Amino acid sequence: MDIFSRILAIILPVFCVIGIGYGYARLRRDNIKSDMTAVNRVTMEALAPLLIFSALAAKDFSLVDNSLLILAGVVISLGSGLLAWPFARLMGYEARTFVPPMIYNNSGNMGLPLAVLAFGPAGLSPAVALFMASSVVFFSVGVKIVETGRHGRKSSLLKFFTSPMMLATIVGVAFSLLGIHLPEPLFAGLKLVGEASIPLMLFALGVRMLDIRFDSWRIGLVGAVFCPLSGLVLALLLDALLSFSPEQRGQMYLFSVLPPAVFCFMLAEQYQQEPDKVAAIVLIGNLAALVFVPFGLWLGLR
Repeated sequence: MDIFSRILAIILPVFCVIGIGYGYARLRRDNIKSDMTAVNRVTMEALAPLLIFSALAAKDFSLVDNSLLILAGVVISLGSGLLAWPFARLMGYEARTFVPPMIYNNSGNMGLPLAVLAFGPAGLSPAVALFMASSVVFFSVGVKIVETGRHGRKSSLLKFFTSPMMLATIVGVAFSLLGIHLPEPLFAGLKLVGEASIPLMLFALGVRMLDIRFDSWRIGLVGAVFCPLSGLVLALLLDALLSFSPEQRGQMYLFSVLPPAVFCFMLAEQYQQEPDKVAAIVLIGNLAALVFVPFGLWLGLR
């Protein structure tokens, strides 16, 4: 199988599940939001945390071995935000609108299944390490950017560290560092439940697309291109400076070209920070992934 056939085999199942979610949402219309509320809550509060924990606490996961990838994830996430800030000012965009989606890419509900399809089951743990790095940056730096200059109560650091995702990350890292391993039947059950979050997250992404409009297509198009290009520039720089294994290199390039996360739209909606513009960035960005993700995989799988 040549590399282009392999790339096509990797991305088609992902967009197929997203398309099924979108089609189902169009059929159900008004009822879908109430139906998905409980599903999304279970996914974010139970399934996804178990996915992260099982990946970090697995016997074959080493925090030391993945430390270079975690560093790459932090650099790409923070670096993309630093590049986006002056660019937003130059283009006349509100930084609180444009910068957070550039920081937080879709390394969860798109990146994790793509990594498994591209690199096999062994690719999940490194992908979770990258997802963990970008999540820590976004939920600390990204949220604070949105809150900058706003009145009212700010989110506390304690709330961030006690969220299910962060608790799962902290406990998983502790298990990895201390070499603690759960009994195999128990671990297999937790892993099985956690892996159910992957198709559910993709399905939920398709459902969420129904609410996103093309109203602000100009900023959406700019953001859709800037996000993967800024990540790719930083990945090329890191590749030149650091020594990655072939698998790590592939994971880093895939991570660098992922589109803005749907959660950025949910956060903008919560803070009423021009959610229509953020929605356009997310929607067009995920459509543009059909171009950028194959290119990133081509770079990483060479």
